[in-house]
Amino acid sequence: MSKQYMDKERLAKLKCIMELEFTAIDLNLFLDTHPNDRRALAHFEKTVMELGKEKREYEERYGPLTFYSGASNKNYWQWIEEPWPWEIVY
Repeated sequence: MSKQYMDKERLAKLKCIMELEFTAIDLNLFLDTHPNDRRALAHFEKTVMELGKEKREYEERYGPLTFYSGASNKNYWQWIEEPWPWEIVY
């Protein structure tokens, strides 16, 4: 298993996606117990929209984030070419 270095821009984009996903999950849990909190709902909707945008941009530039994402190449199985999380050197 070889370690792979990730360029700073790509790593920053990936960290942004992880932060947005964490925020969306946290807000989802909060809204489960506070369904009428309009401010939390607006923040959730904004976060989900931003997350979708960031994921699309990442996948267009670097390839799929998940095996089922739309960023696939019809000529070969692109998913396996990305380094696994434990192979990335930060």
